[in-house]
Amino acid sequence: MELLRQTALELLGLELSVAQLELFQRYYVALTARNKEINLTSIIEYEAVQIRHFLDSLTLASPRLRGDSPAKPFDLAGAALVDIGAGAGFPGIPLKILYPDLRLTLVESVGKKANFLTEVAVGLKLENVTVLTNRAEEVGQMAEHREKYALATGRAVSALAVLAEYCLPLVRVGGLFIAPKKGNLASEIEAAQKAIAVLGGELRPSPAFSLPTEAEGEERHLVVVEKVKLSPPEYPRRVGLPAKRPLRF
Repeated sequence: MELLRQTALELLGLELSVAQLELFQRYYVALTARNKEINLTSIIEYEAVQIRHFLDSLTLASPRLRGDSPAKPFDLAGAALVDIGAGAGFPGIPLKILYPDLRLTLVESVGKKANFLTEVAVGLKLENVTVLTNRAEEVGQMAEHREKYALATGRAVSALAVLAEYCLPLVRVGGLFIAPKKGNLASEIEAAQKAIAVLGGELRPSPAFSLPTEAEGEERHLVVVEKVKLSPPEYPRRVGLPAKRPLRF
């Protein structure tokens, strides 16, 4: 995991310990082994996983890339984080490796993928990890999860307007919803403005960046939304409706 160690330090200012790098190595072994049976990811080459899965997940730990105020940086240590459509565990599990005291909830409706997430958590001896085999719309209406999280995220799940309806009802006021995205996002962000406002969010400016080894000009962004007021109780709507009829202007 030398590439991950070096790029995390240079790009994000994160110094990964030997123990953390060993956990990432074991995670990679588990991922590639189970990927032969379950379609977890099309990216399995060693260096590509280090950059496009592990490092990309860790960008959420960067105050600069989140657009944090220098006077009031967002503290992930010990926070409650929910990862919607967790799939193979990105970005939730890499963030848990970085912050061992993170209280992590992984939401994955596909049973085989949810089982893999449980296997990884147990195999890596990660504590305070909950795996829910539910749809995001269901979790958002559960009292034990609604507006209980400091951070909600989802990677490669859906368009921003839809993901906002999945995530913002889970975030407490003062917390963040972060959507890792890449490419030109102007039209997608514009289409999500109504959803963000209705659900109690406020878009925060954040810089574009790129990951090493990727094609030149392939920009990435963390779309960061701060929760400034409670979400109306009718959101998220019933299963399937946010994707079928996204909140738009």
